[in-house]
Amino acid sequence: MEALALERKAEQNRELRERLMQLKKERNAIILAHYYQRDEIQEVADFRGDSFLLAQKAAETDADVIVFCGVHFMGESAKILAPNKTVIIPDERAGCPMADMVNVDGLRKLKAQHPNAKVVTYINSSAEIKAETDICCTSANAVRVVNSVDAEEIIWVPDKNLGHYVQQKTDKKMIIWEGYCNTHDMLTVKDVEEMKAKHPNAQFVVHPECRPEVVALGDFVGSTTAIIKYCKESDCQEFIVGTEDGTGYQLRLDSPNKTFHFATKYLVCPNMKVNNLKKLVKCLETMQPQIYVPEDVASKARLSLERMLQVK
Repeated sequence: MEALALERKAEQNRELRERLMQLKKERNAIILAHYYQRDEIQEVADFRGDSFLLAQKAAETDADVIVFCGVHFMGESAKILAPNKTVIIPDERAGCPMADMVNVDGLRKLKAQHPNAKVVTYINSSAEIKAETDICCTSANAVRVVNSVDAEEIIWVPDKNLGHYVQQKTDKKMIIWEGYCNTHDMLTVKDVEEMKAKHPNAQFVVHPECRPEVVALGDFVGSTTAIIKYCKESDCQEFIVGTEDGTGYQLRLDSPNKTFHFATKYLVCPNMKVNNLKKLVKCLETMQPQIYVPEDVASKARLSLERMLQVK
């Protein structure tokens, strides 16, 4: 019975993939998928990447339609950088709790209290927050961006864990907002220590969105892309992974002979996982839901993203 169900599912996926290829051609569409997406989405994407790479691809593409398989703020970033393109996402409920932890009023108050500070905003934030921002960053370039800013004081939003990590690597005074990623923040020292006891030969690779005491245990700390690159190039054959479990797709693809254990079974972002192949096909059929960003917000937000793209 189970075998039959699996066979039916595989057949359904084959049909969906065929339909997807046809729609992509008809619409002149490009599919961008974040590393935290389900395997079935990453398999059909034109580009897989972290927020930074996908923002760059959105800015550069000559496709008419960008299908962004990620969460809402990523679709917004694509629309801001490519205003003349149609940007659609498979499911508009794919939000980001961390992005929702910072609001415009609160940020404006903080700016008024620190008039000499520049605002550095993690890309995991809404278009409205980006519009209140001097420069954006991702986890891949956060340290470089903060150090590039011409100010001694930095207002950092919204992720306190990444902010704490950056603070260790800069002389600037950082005023850190109290937001966090629900998924990464769940990982505890106890989880990591239990996994290390089970897998003594494994290296622990960890994302700086995790708590500072967890990050301190890392053999390697870096963005999703940096983790994938490190595991691919490392001589080590076994890893405990401290980031979202969708990353496993690329890790296994790059290093089929290496072993990867996720540090806890709870490293799953429910918002990233609401997208699936069926919804991806449907959004290209209906060209909905589309991402809109009002031009007055977009023009300000665009500056903060373009400044980020210029930091080398």
